Amino acid sequence: MKQIIIKGGKPLSGEINISGAKNSAVALIPAALLSDGEVTISNIPNISDINALNEILEYLGATVVIKDDTIKINSTNISNKEIPENISKKLRASYYFMSALLGKYKHVEMFFPGGCPIGSRPIDQTLKSFRALGATIIEEENRFKIFAKELKGNYIYLDMPSVGATINAMLVATKATGETIIENAAHEPEIVNVANFLNSMGAKIIGAGTDKIKIIGVRNLGSGFAEVIPDRIEAGTYLIAGALIGDNLTINNIIPEHLENVILKLKEMNVPMEIFSTKIKVTKTNNLVAANIRTAGYPGFPTDLQQPITVLLSIANGESLLEETIYENRFQNIPYLKTLGAKVTMISERQIKITGPANYHGGTVIATDLRAGASMILAGLIAENTTYIDKAEHILRGYDGIEEKLKKAGADIKIITE
Repeated sequence: MKQIIIKGGKPLSGEINISGAKNSAVALIPAALLSDGEVTISNIPNISDINALNEILEYLGATVVIKDDTIKINSTNISNKEIPENISKKLRASYYFMSALLGKYKHVEMFFPGGCPIGSRPIDQTLKSFRALGATIIEEENRFKIFAKELKGNYIYLDMPSVGATINAMLVATKATGETIIENAAHEPEIVNVANFLNSMGAKIIGAGTDKIKIIGVRNLGSGFAEVIPDRIEAGTYLIAGALIGDNLTINNIIPEHLENVILKLKEMNVPMEIFSTKIKVTKTNNLVAANIRTAGYPGFPTDLQQPITVLLSIANGESLLEETIYENRFQNIPYLKTLGAKVTMISERQIKITGPANYHGGTVIATDLRAGASMILAGLIAENTTYIDKAEHILRGYDGIEEKLKKAGADIKIITE
């Protein structure tokens, strides 16, 4: 068990460099199995979710070489064997192996994926896509056996624009015979990153990043290369940190276009920012104003930044409304923020009212999930005295070098193992 300890009130200045996107890297690594050669992925973040994926790669027999932030994967001699529950449950993204192995071998057996307990996250749209492409699915408790005599291209309409379902459908369709159309696809930049990677191997994918993706199946995929895009969620988290307690804090290695909705909301709240092509400089203000936020799929306000921005809303002048439309259990951070001084009222399981400005003080809280943990860190940075965050291992799933990055910027923070 890990604990993060923060002594609050230290201004953040200097520079923070953003790592590769977690939500992209965790799909790119399983996608590598579709190759019949060696692939290279650079700008990989150093987070525990990547370690869990590498464990699955090695279990299957892939050759994995990691140097600095680059990983080389050769899956020529892998064994398509059942992925057991003890490793599949470590992260949600393990289900990308389901689609990669099904696409490559037309057969896969594994247990239901894990991940943060932020609400119901069924894989029904993924399974719907598999069936549309000709797969038979046998589900016994948490175990899936999926197979097909032949994978044939088809029309797939997603009932909701799910990122995971879009990527899973894309991975399988890449090796299916004929043409596949994915309608009502998710638009996230991470999907484009994965599509470009597959195309570098020889796939034929058009339209990634729009609501209609066209895929012409190919028989073989060769070597390929991908550079993981900058993590827009990590960048947004540090932008919020700068808005809370920044003194000309510069966030480097970002794509501002990927953060457009977040930037617009921070501007609405009067956050001083200077925006450049690959960086943003941000400074705190005492004149923060309240704002209303509703999460949505890209390019809307990201659900993964809903919990972090709650801290900023809580110190703004006035009353804010925040609505979570993606996950029904993503307010687990609220009781702990209230312990530290936030003024939040639950309106419904999907909507909260935040009244500011609040005065934060130290205390002991729990990181119930990845982004809830990020909100605890943000609260701890501005709180008087010391904040102790238990179950900090959740945070390390998605934030590369968070202790080192914040320390370098001036925070008093350390991670200990209990």
